[in-house]
Amino acid sequence: MALSAGLRCCQRIFSWIPVVIITSIVLWSYYAYVFELCLFTISHTLEKVAYLLVFHACFVMFSWTYWKSIFTPPFSPSKKFQLSYLDKERYELEERPDVQKQILIEIARKLPVFTRAASGAIRFCDRCQVIKPDRCHHCSVCETCVLKMDHHCPWVNNCVGFSNYKFFLLFLAYSMVYCIFIAATSFQYFLKFWVGELPNGPAKFHVLFLMFVALMFFVSLMFLFGYHCWLVAKNRSTLEAFSAPFFQSGPDKNGFNLGFRSNLLQVFGEERKLWLLPIFTRYVFSFHCSSKKCSSCLEAD
Repeated sequence: MALSAGLRCCQRIFSWIPVVIITSIVLWSYYAYVFELCLFTISHTLEKVAYLLVFHACFVMFSWTYWKSIFTPPFSPSKKFQLSYLDKERYELEERPDVQKQILIEIARKLPVFTRAASGAIRFCDRCQVIKPDRCHHCSVCETCVLKMDHHCPWVNNCVGFSNYKFFLLFLAYSMVYCIFIAATSFQYFLKFWVGELPNGPAKFHVLFLMFVALMFFVSLMFLFGYHCWLVAKNRSTLEAFSAPFFQSGPDKNGFNLGFRSNLLQVFGEERKLWLLPIFTRYVFSFHCSSKKCSSCLEAD
């Protein structure tokens, strides 16, 4: 028991390593850009001030969205999806799988649940002892069921789902802006250091390396952000893109597709002035496939 607790503790500590790596790179990029490039390399005052103002705006938005992606706890199913004491006892004492399946069907009739397991059974989590709402999945890392789970991201050490998917998308977007701004504004000084127009010194290493790192991350983020934009347009999660959700009528990869506009509003909310800010917003809609609501969204209403 003590060994198992120790292993879980070590796992939690090691799970923060990707976040520490990203944070370290970002802090170094801040030093390299602000001090080595802007303060020590650029001589024109107006150019220096303009670069610093825009850079800090990008840095603040990047840091804000990254923070929200990391520390926003994932939403879990409410108590109404948990088995009552009597239902739980009846389910656990029953040894026949068919009867267990029927017990879950009876309980689920009172709940707004429309998706099924691939076998046609009610989706039930043995670990959390809950009937899973639509689009809800159990995360073995977070050790809980997560509403509208997209994936568990090691780079934010958190599950990306209903509570923080908007923050994650904004994090990717502002990361790209941050990288492309650094690359664009440091490019001329990168060339000057490369051809020897500027003297060798500590700034040379930082500017050259800054350019390579910014471009490398931008290319990686561009593909990832593009993929998630496609998911938003189709109203799919990463898990649903690999395995279509099952309904009573069978699998349907477009089962949650409400149309582009409603799909977008479902993630970013109806307040367009808040779309670019990492503030939780939601879209209260009155339909999904077959004119029914997704139970994961009902959970948040």
